[in-house]
Amino acid sequence: MTVTIDEPLHEPLIRKILAANYLELKLGRLAIEEADYTTICKLTVFEGDQPIEVEGKGVGVVDALFNGMLERYAREYQSLKTIQLTGFHVAADLETKKAKAGVDAVGRVTLDIMNSEGRRFTFSDQSRSVTISIARAMLKITQHFVNAERAFLTLHNARQDALARNREDLVARYTAEMALVVESTSYADVISNIRKELS
Repeated sequence: MTVTIDEPLHEPLIRKILAANYLELKLGRLAIEEADYTTICKLTVFEGDQPIEVEGKGVGVVDALFNGMLERYAREYQSLKTIQLTGFHVAADLETKKAKAGVDAVGRVTLDIMNSEGRRFTFSDQSRSVTISIARAMLKITQHFVNAERAFLTLHNARQDALARNREDLVARYTAEMALVVESTSYADVISNIRKELS
């Protein structure tokens, strides 16, 4: 199954579960250096209002940004380690060109990701800068999987609390919501273990 992330899968539910703890990622600054088939990307990412410096190295911009975001976030959010990039596409909308040559047209970058269960997710961004759009699409990927993992663990903790208080109504609700949110994530060990408990 392919899920297009312009309207992420279960996004309203994830936002509701996390409320003020929802992690918003915005691109501040992006610098790229290339030499000898190695690309180094340095970017400032805003986590809400907090600027965070991220650096990644790889073969090309996509690889460098992917590695940089994993280096920064996968230590805490293990599910990021289980996703794979499966597609990268750029398409120009020449109707948007301002100059005669058309090289200033808006470009749409699409990155396809597969999670540990083989579910495919498509993330995209468009702007007049392909590299900026690649970076913003990469932030959307990170934001999505981080928040899905956080929401799943938040529901698990709420369900444990409801079990301890013999609140079967809440246990049923949290279990149903966990079944939805788990479709949006990729399985780290912690999520797999919780999933086994529910079976």
